[in-house]
Amino acid sequence: MSDLIGVEVDRVHFVVEPGKIQEFARATHAEDPVHADQGTASGRGFTGVLATGTHVVVAGHHRDQQAQLDLLGLDRSRVVVGSVGWDYLRVLQAGDKLTGVRRVTADEIREGRRGGVMRLVTLETEFTDQNGAIAVRQQEVLIERGKE
Repeated sequence: MSDLIGVEVDRVHFVVEPGKIQEFARATHAEDPVHADQGTASGRGFTGVLATGTHVVVAGHHRDQQAQLDLLGLDRSRVVVGSVGWDYLRVLQAGDKLTGVRRVTADEIREGRRGGVMRLVTLETEFTDQNGAIAVRQQEVLIERGKE
């Protein structure tokens, strides 16, 4: 399985849209007007309203999830998300054009707490902006439970 380390799983492109920012703000109860009001954002020195901390999950709408699982050799019926984390190098704002490149950074087999084995695949996505600078790094662990 370690031959997958470094493999590019997928590449997505999307624009940070004001309407989507507002949807995430409502869903996450982010009440700061900087997420919805251009005047507030401008007053704080930004050119667009600011995205919430989990905004890059929008990338999931642009991914072929089944192709990803096939590439990784994972059985969809046994996969759960173990964890997700984000490292922001800068805030995202409306109008940013992002490209996310997702790669495998770890692939291991472990003993489960209740016996059996499970596979943990760690993925990292680097989201670069329209200038080629890394804006966000996302790490996630997919867990494939052992066969019952």
